[in-house]
Amino acid sequence: MKLLFLLLLILSCSAWAQLPRVAAGSIERLELFPSNFVPARHIDIWLPDGYDPTQRYAVLYMHDGQMLFDGSNSWNQQEWRLDEVAQQLINKGAVKPFIVVAVFNAGSARHSEYFPQQAFSALSAETQRQLYQARRSVEQALFSQPVYSDNYLRFLVQELKPYIDKHYAVHTDADNTFIMGSSMGGLISWYALSEYPQVFGGAACLSTHWPGVFQQDDNPVPAAFFDYLRQKLPEPGRHKLYFDFGTATLDAWYPPLQAQADAIMASKGYDSSNWQTLRFDGAEHSENAWAERLHLPLTFLLGQSTDAKP
Repeated sequence: MKLLFLLLLILSCSAWAQLPRVAAGSIERLELFPSNFVPARHIDIWLPDGYDPTQRYAVLYMHDGQMLFDGSNSWNQQEWRLDEVAQQLINKGAVKPFIVVAVFNAGSARHSEYFPQQAFSALSAETQRQLYQARRSVEQALFSQPVYSDNYLRFLVQELKPYIDKHYAVHTDADNTFIMGSSMGGLISWYALSEYPQVFGGAACLSTHWPGVFQQDDNPVPAAFFDYLRQKLPEPGRHKLYFDFGTATLDAWYPPLQAQADAIMASKGYDSSNWQTLRFDGAEHSENAWAERLHLPLTFLLGQSTDAKP
């Protein structure tokens, strides 16, 4: 079993090294983009058809970048179909033109990179110790190293975004800068908006993994997330938040937890103009499921506006 796992890992890493094939737009890769905060990783930049360097585009930062465009390159042969969906929406004028910055995850350190660090730090020392002992499987720890999501956000904001702003034809203001992810990527997306509301104007969190770990009963993690959101979630103003969830496979855990998050959103004054939570009965926790509804968060965050800033 261990040999099979290693073989699959090697094959998946080899696939991720290949440039994804896209049906719409084009991909430019930043090979092993260096950082003082996190391990180097590939960054794929999706540019829409007709990308014009004399124009200005909104920017969507997305986590798990190796899963977005080409199922033949992903570990489970699934993809978000991001290139097709984004181009269709742009062509119809349903969203303002945008580019996608697809940030590869850190592999076995993904949980450590995406788990909201301040919420983790608020847990007792004993709870933290127990979480660090949790297993994803018999052969793999859930956390391969201490949580470092604050450094991941520093990487995005202090290193990657300045590079994108300098080398691509993009708007640089928060009204045109968004972040999106699913599962653990949903957690780090609302965390990014809360930590850097001056940088990100909106976040989309699909199938947000509110349990934080793979434990339903006597789990202190969701309460820590909700306490953090009560304190740090930015005022509605010009910020947007999108949540959704299915009801099958891992998503079956989420409805009662999302209801608690929704109560916090309402208490903060968010309404239908800047917040959306959608339920998809029967939808599973998978890239195929997220691809089916991807047009909804993209339209919610990037719907055409006439007040774009340079």
